[in-house]
Amino acid sequence: MPLLSVIIPTHNRANILEKCLTHLESQTIAEDIEVIVINDVQNDKEYERIANSAWQIPVSFETISPCHQGVARNKGVQKARSSTLLFIGDDILLAPDACALHVEAHEHASTPIAVLGSIEWAHDIEVTAVMKWLMQSGWQFGYPKIQKYAGGILPKNMQHQYSYTANISLPTEVAERISFRDDIALYGWEDVEWGNRLKNAGVRVYFESKSLGFHHHVITMEDSLRRMETIGKAAVVLAKAVPEFDRLPRGWKKMAYSVAALLPTMAGRHRKAFLRGINKL
Repeated sequence: MPLLSVIIPTHNRANILEKCLTHLESQTIAEDIEVIVINDVQNDKEYERIANSAWQIPVSFETISPCHQGVARNKGVQKARSSTLLFIGDDILLAPDACALHVEAHEHASTPIAVLGSIEWAHDIEVTAVMKWLMQSGWQFGYPKIQKYAGGILPKNMQHQYSYTANISLPTEVAERISFRDDIALYGWEDVEWGNRLKNAGVRVYFESKSLGFHHHVITMEDSLRRMETIGKAAVVLAKAVPEFDRLPRGWKKMAYSVAALLPTMAGRHRKAFLRGINKL
């Protein structure tokens, strides 16, 4: 029985998925992990080539109908054989000891917890100005804001904001009990909503900052602004479905966003795109 089931939803990114799997082969506990890849693109020849390749670790590949990445994760959970699972993205390249650190954190926990690892930009890609801003601002990953909690439990009132599914593990029975919503089709916020339900169920988030994943994804300003508009739309949809969802700006906060959106700064341009998405619904 594996010590850890690694679940990877993937969509039309076969080349980087191959790198992701290669890094999993290099884990210090490679002999004790299984990998479950859930693909939602039909007739992808490059994906089929990877699925038919010989891997040094157990990797199962399944293609399902086009879906939200949360639905793909749920499918992976159903196939997991380990009592602990790790969600990562298909563009995340794990450091060699990343999986071992997740397993150790769970072994030392007295109650069921989620274990959050760190994310940095991959060293072999060009890190654009907007990528640097995204990492510092929290609009994609907000790790600078939680570094003081490294090696400990995140405060309960904020933990859901850091339930990043790019590098987070939890007991399989918890993932089975608290699954991702299957009624939201737009990209964005599904991890925050899921993290809020983990919090409400008493599952705390431990920050294992040494478990490192490298994000191999170049993002241009245009890419980032399109993403912001999409997550603006998604915030409206999720707020309608989940009344306690707290990421949709309202009242004075929305007014502050509107003022900031007038500025020709990185933050201003992103808030403008976010509001544009909100106002489209």
